[in-house]
Amino acid sequence: MAQPGGCPVTVSDVQQLVRKKDEIEAQIKACYELLEGQKGVGMNGPLVDAEGFPRDDIDLYQVRTARHNIACLQNDHKALMKQVEEALHQLHAREKEKHARDEAEALEEAMRQNQSLPQAFAKVNTVTPGSPASIAGLQVDDEVVEFGSVNVNNFQSLQNIATVVQHSEGRPLSVTVIRSGKVVHVGLTPKRWSGKGLLGCNIIPLQR
Repeated sequence: MAQPGGCPVTVSDVQQLVRKKDEIEAQIKACYELLEGQKGVGMNGPLVDAEGFPRDDIDLYQVRTARHNIACLQNDHKALMKQVEEALHQLHAREKEKHARDEAEALEEAMRQNQSLPQAFAKVNTVTPGSPASIAGLQVDDEVVEFGSVNVNNFQSLQNIATVVQHSEGRPLSVTVIRSGKVVHVGLTPKRWSGKGLLGCNIIPLQR
């Protein structure tokens, strides 16, 4: 249902159509009640008596008018129901279109964020509670972007990280990770603790 000036149909338009439909239904009901009050003549009862003369026990003018009005109102009702159906269809189609557009925009945004994220070269796959890594805030599945002086450009093997850790015992290291699509900076100080090694976490190379 195109609105004047080509405006898209709105929920308010549909509500207005439904109100009109209710009004027409009320008018049809009133006309039927009038016919019922005329000796129950209805839409098809005879308007003449057995001898072919106009009946004098009913108001013929009122009956004819009510019957005519019902016929007209039923046509209006049918046309209006078609308009309601078309309007609802348009609203539904536009809602689907909007949903698809929102999804596309969300995907675009996610891709844009991924493109702007720095490249990781390793991943944390275990963190022991109470360890230096745990205290610093490293978490399982953190993707390592920088570990001290090690980054994607100079990383060759885990030995690079081991060397940095050994040379930084007792000194804070700047570690940058990607966590849930966001860049997180962590200050990690390698040191002796009750567990194994100086970190208490396990880091594996990322398979690209």
